[in-house]
Amino acid sequence: MKIIAFAATNHRKSINRELVEYAASLFKKCQGEILDLNDYELPLYGQAKEDEIGHPQLAKDFLAKIASCNGIIISFAEHNGSYTVAYKNIFDWCSRIEPKVFQNKSMVLLATSPGPGGGSNVLAAAVQSAPHFNGVVKASLSIPSFFDTFDREKKQLKHEELNEQFVDAIGHLDHLK
Repeated sequence: MKIIAFAATNHRKSINRELVEYAASLFKKCQGEILDLNDYELPLYGQAKEDEIGHPQLAKDFLAKIASCNGIIISFAEHNGSYTVAYKNIFDWCSRIEPKVFQNKSMVLLATSPGPGGGSNVLAAAVQSAPHFNGVVKASLSIPSFFDTFDREKKQLKHEELNEQFVDAIGHLDHLK
């Protein structure tokens, strides 16, 4: 079984990447791959650009990664209450190639931020929209105040109750282990 995981941002030192790495570490018996959106940098999507260049190979490669897995974990960074441009751009390109971007894969959606909101606005949008793109959302969880709740040395959540919620959310992909 294979899980792909990624932070929905191009920030190289993203706290959402740290969170998704922790999530992926919980899967001991299946193959996991952590993707970096920087490896899928594309021109800004627009109809005129699509008419000019067609469907970029990197977008096709990203869709192939989704096709090759059994489950997806995404941790969303929140920019002004919404998706990051890096995520929205790869998603827009992919949806032009395959409107059912998530290809009926089981998903756990996460978000975190330095503040008490924990990226909850973008997470709500992602949870609501994923089924329209053939994503099967099994669980979602927002982690507030990342720097207060995550132990960066141990690479895990500090608070027992929040960690239990996190493990439970990730456990919804348990059938893939």
